[in-house]
Parts: sequence; structure tokens; C-alpha cells
Amino acid sequence: MYVEISRKTETSLNANGIINSIAPEFLVDEERVAGRELEEIFRKGSTTYFNSSRFFPSHFRKDVSRLYAFVRIADNFVDSIPQDRDGFYKFSGEFEKCISSGDSDNSIVRSFVSLMGRAGIDVEHVRAFLKSMEMDLYRSVYNTVDEVLEYIYGSAEVIGLMMHRILGIEKSAEYYAAMLGRAMQYLNFIRDVKEDNSLGRIYLPADEMREYGLNDLQESTARANPDGFKNFMRSQLDRFFEWDREARKGFRYIPARSLIPVKTAEDMYLWTGRRIYSNPMIVFEKKVKPGRKRIVSRVIFNSIGTPVWRF
Repeated sequence: MYVEISRKTETSLNANGIINSIAPEFLVDEERVAGRELEEIFRKGSTTYFNSSRFFPSHFRKDVSRLYAFVRIADNFVDSIPQDRDGFYKFSGEFEKCISSGDSDNSIVRSFVSLMGRAGIDVEHVRAFLKSMEMDLYRSVYNTVDEVLEYIYGSAEVIGLMMHRILGIEKSAEYYAAMLGRAMQYLNFIRDVKEDNSLGRIYLPADEMREYGLNDLQESTARANPDGFKNFMRSQLDRFFEWDREARKGFRYIPARSLIPVKTAEDMYLWTGRRIYSNPMIVFEKKVKPGRKRIVSRVIFNSIGTPVWRF
């Protein structure tokens, strides 16, 4: 079962044409967007992705920072306490304004729309991302895995598809790019149970949660039913591992130089998943994340092995 990963419409094709026609006008403005600003947003948002991405070729590295800055800013509006609804809708409006008129007051938006034109990113994928972010403004519980996947399509699968375009990978690999985004997002849901509790959200399927005797994923509930919580979390991790194995089949499409950081990030997600599987209660004790030294050492390992490995 997977979410459809190609949803172009006549409207999106027209919008993409607009992007391509106005992209050259952004080249000067884009250079004015401080690279340090983009990298700082990236660095603060994700240790694993940021440190892994440092090993992309320089031209990819800059574009990955542009993508991440855009999605992180949007996500911050809906994850803040209290949520900044007005800020989110203004940001989304700036994106649509930039698509239709070729201008925006927001430098992050301008830089990202320029990237869309150069990389051929589908405007409907961006709209799907913003739709999922909007869901965080009014929805807090997902009852079935299909409902979770609807959210994941916009919050993660389309990010995989945008990365696919940035890296210039052949079209036949789109499915695997989306699947990798899906797997990584699902592990985020598992890892961030405590954080999501503080936001009043449950992203893991509630119907499956109840099968293990859990009414919610609060620490007090887990401590009262430790076996149920551990078994539930391990069942969710089994799903992550299954999706991750499927995504890895697409590694054969990625050139070795770009595969090194991609595989490193995926390796770190596997490491995180295995740590949680061995002790699911750890999600209440700390946020399980690899340190910079572990990430860099894995980059070195992959730099040696990835060019000759076959997937």
C-alpha cells in the first residue's frame, strides 16, 4: 500500500510554466539571500540531515539548504506554542503570490521558488506539503494508517520527491524517493512521542494503539501498561523497517557522490530505530539522535564503501 506520488494537474503544469518563465528574474535576488541564514535554519532544525548534507557536492548543498529552510519555516509556524496561524497563512500566501506574480517580500520564499524553477520541482508537491502543515492547525489524532499516510504524503513523501529533482535522479526512482521520505517521517513520529504529546498530537495510528490497551501515548499510560506500550512501539518500528528496506532498493539509482550523504542519513535513522526498539521507554527519557561524531564517522565509512557497493 502506498500513496500516489504523481498528482500533476493542468493547473500545476501551468503554474510550473510560470515558475520557469520568471526564474531568471530571481537570480540576482537569490544571491542576496544570505547562505549563512539558510544554513543556520538547517543546522538548528536537524542534526542528522544537516551534518549528512555537508557531504553533498557544493551546488547540491546550497539547494538542499534552500529546500530545508522553506519547509522548516513553515513547520515552525504550526509547531510553535501557541501556534502562529496568521504567520503560517501569510507564509503560504507569500508562496502563492510568488508563483503567480514573480515576487515576494519573503527572501526564503523567493529563493525557494527560484530553486523550483531550476530543479523542476512540481508546484503541486509544494502545495501538498503546505496542506499537511495546515492539517497540524486543526487535527491532532490520526485513527488509521491510511489517515497517517495522507499526512505523510504532504509532510515527507513530497520532500523526497523534491530532493529527487534537486539531485537530478532519473524519473524511475521517484517511488523510492517518496518511500524514503515516508520511512524517515514515520520514525520521527516514533522518536518524538514525548514532544508530540506536549503539542497534543498523536501521529501513530490510534486504532492500532488501542489494540495494545493504550488510550493515548502519555508516559503515565505507558508506565501503567509497559508491555502494551513496548509491543505497540515495536510494531510501529517494524513498519518503519519494512518501508526503509523498500526505499533502499532505490539507492542503485543515486550517483555515488550523492549517495554518500543520503545513505548516511538513512543509516542514522536505522541506528535510531534500533536504539528505540531495544528500549521503547527511552522516548520518554531523551530524544534519541546520533551525535555529530557518529554521523561523520559513518560518512567516512560510506565514502569508502558506497562507490563499490551494489544495492
